[in-house]
Amino acid sequence: MPAPGETEMEFGVPIPGKILPESEWARTAIKHLPPAGPLDWDAVFGRNAPVVLELGCGNGRYTLLSALARPELNHIGVDILPVVIRYATRRANQRGLHNVRMAVKDGQTFLSEYVAEGSLAEAHLYHPQPYHDSRRAHLRLITPRFLAHLHRGLAAGGLFIIQTDNPDYWDYIKNVVPVFFEFQEHPDPWPDAPDGRSRREIIARSRNLMIFRGIGVRRDGLSREDAISVANSLPQPTFKSRGPWCDLDAWEDSPHPQGNSGQRPPRQSR
Repeated sequence: MPAPGETEMEFGVPIPGKILPESEWARTAIKHLPPAGPLDWDAVFGRNAPVVLELGCGNGRYTLLSALARPELNHIGVDILPVVIRYATRRANQRGLHNVRMAVKDGQTFLSEYVAEGSLAEAHLYHPQPYHDSRRAHLRLITPRFLAHLHRGLAAGGLFIIQTDNPDYWDYIKNVVPVFFEFQEHPDPWPDAPDGRSRREIIARSRNLMIFRGIGVRRDGLSREDAISVANSLPQPTFKSRGPWCDLDAWEDSPHPQGNSGQRPPRQSR
């Protein structure tokens, strides 16, 4: 275990924050979510503050980064894999991030069943799994119904930040996200994390894969009923996904301790 004051590294890139003495650690795990129903964020965090949600947070790199930089905001990260949430929780605890909570839950269910209407300031989604096998395409997270739920969960003017290295997924995203959000592509690395906001981005860039980034602002003139109605008319993500990233996706989709850190070095070129 790293000693107090140490910085952890992952693929040569520091994990945000330093390990604090144990007496300064936080408790960030939501060990058991209650039965489905809108969460009371004030009760979850013990204070009133805008909420930033990271869906599919993995080992927590972006949530840590944002929570350290913006202590005035509450941050919650969710992921379907318990093993990565354990590492995300440990890291948030060791950095004393009382403005962070971590939970095990798939993004679709959490967003549709646990997020109250208009209760989020921001939602972040980095590298959703594209599922190259056509038999698993129905598991893709970004669908019109998902975007309608996200639109409902965000407050007026709320932000949706999305990123992928899969060009087929990006083509679909560019077609459907602007229905619910004022959407702009962000071609350059994020200024707060020039080496990558997520482990996946770090690995993908080491393989010279193109990263597609975008920022959406909630369309406030679209009612909840209209959002659901238009979602029902939009195409599902049934695109074919092919390319050199397929083996990387298969590896990323399997649970590895500490988010695969140290398990397999990224390939430097193709």
